[in-house]
Amino acid sequence: MIEFLNLKAVNQRYVNEIQSAVERVLKSGWYLLGKELEQFERNFADYCGFNHAVGVASGLDALILIIRAYNIGPGDEIIVPSNTYIASVIAVTACQATPVFIEPDPLTHLIDPDKIEEKISERTKAIMPVHLYGQICEMGRIVSLANKYNLKVIDDAAQAHGVMLDSNLEIKNFKNRALAFSFYPSKNLGAMADAGAVVTNDDELVDKLKALRNYGSHKRYFNKYLGANSRMDEMQASILNIKLQHLENDNLSRRDIAEIYLNTIENQCVTLPPSPKNPNHHVWHLFVVTTPERNKLRSYLESQDIQTQIHYPVPPHKQNCYQIYNDISLPIAEKLANEVLSLPLSPVFAKNDAKKIADAINAWN
Repeated sequence: MIEFLNLKAVNQRYVNEIQSAVERVLKSGWYLLGKELEQFERNFADYCGFNHAVGVASGLDALILIIRAYNIGPGDEIIVPSNTYIASVIAVTACQATPVFIEPDPLTHLIDPDKIEEKISERTKAIMPVHLYGQICEMGRIVSLANKYNLKVIDDAAQAHGVMLDSNLEIKNFKNRALAFSFYPSKNLGAMADAGAVVTNDDELVDKLKALRNYGSHKRYFNKYLGANSRMDEMQASILNIKLQHLENDNLSRRDIAEIYLNTIENQCVTLPPSPKNPNHHVWHLFVVTTPERNKLRSYLESQDIQTQIHYPVPPHKQNCYQIYNDISLPIAEKLANEVLSLPLSPVFAKNDAKKIADAINAWN
C-alpha cells in the first residue's frame, strides 16, 4: 500500500533530537510561555521575514485571536474564499462577524481577486486570503484593495509554511496584516499535537495578541482584555525549533514530487494543478487534481493500493452547521468539492512511488 501520508516516517528522521528536546523541557520544570517558545517565535518570525511571531494553541485560535485583536465582531463582515477548509469560516463566525464568500479561480482554486471589490461594503473590515494547498494568493492585488478601502488583511497561511509571502515592498510594508499558521502534525511544519502562530509587523497587535492568548493578561492576575487560554506549550515549541531547521529541504522534496506528477501524469480526464511561474510561490502542502469522475478514480487507485484524500468534500456554506448559508449558490466551490482529489505527497515520499501513481493514473480510463 502506498500511504497518503506516513507521519511516523516524517518524524522518525529527527527522533533523537526530539527526544533530547523533550528531556530538556522536562528537566527545566517550565512548560508554558518559556524560553523554548520565545526562541521559536524569534526563529519563525525571522524565517517568514516578519518582525514578530506569537505562538498560540492552534491555527484556528490564531485566526480567532487576530480577528478579536482587530476588534472585528457583530455587524462586521470579513471577505473569505468559498473554497477553503471550514476553519477559515469558523474563525469569522466565532467572533460573531459575518463571512462574505468569494468564489475561487477554477484553475488555482484560490480566492479570485477580480471578484472581491464588488463584495466590499461599509461593513467590510477585512479580507482573508487562504493560501490553499501551499500556493500563495495574488497578494499584491489584495493588499492594494485593502489599502484602497482601509481594510485589514488576515492571511490563513495554515498550509503555506515556507512559501515566499512578500515579493514586493508594497506588501512587505503593509502594516495592517497578520498571518495565521497551523502546526497541525500533517502540515509542512508540523508539531506533535495542535499548535499555531500569528506572524505580523504590527507591534501593537503583538502586544494585544500576547495578552489575549493568556486570559487577556499582560501581568499575572491583571486582565486587560476578555482573553482565552491559547498558549503553545514548551514541548511543541522545542520540537518546532528542530523541524524548522529542515523545512527548506523538506519543501524542496515536496517540489520534486510535484514535478514528477506535473511532468508524468497525462490523462485527458484528469486536470493537474497549474505549475507556478515562480517555484518559491508554492510549497505543495497538497497536490490536488480534479476530475468529474473523482469517486471512480479514487476507487480505482485504491484497487491499485494507492491511498488518496479529498480536500474538501463539502464547502463551508453547505455544511450542516451553517444551515443559514445552505441556500447560497456558489457553483465553482461546489463543483470543486465534487471533483478534487489529493495525491500522496510528503518530504519522505519515494520518487518511484510518485512515478507508479502517475503511471496508474495514465492507465485509468
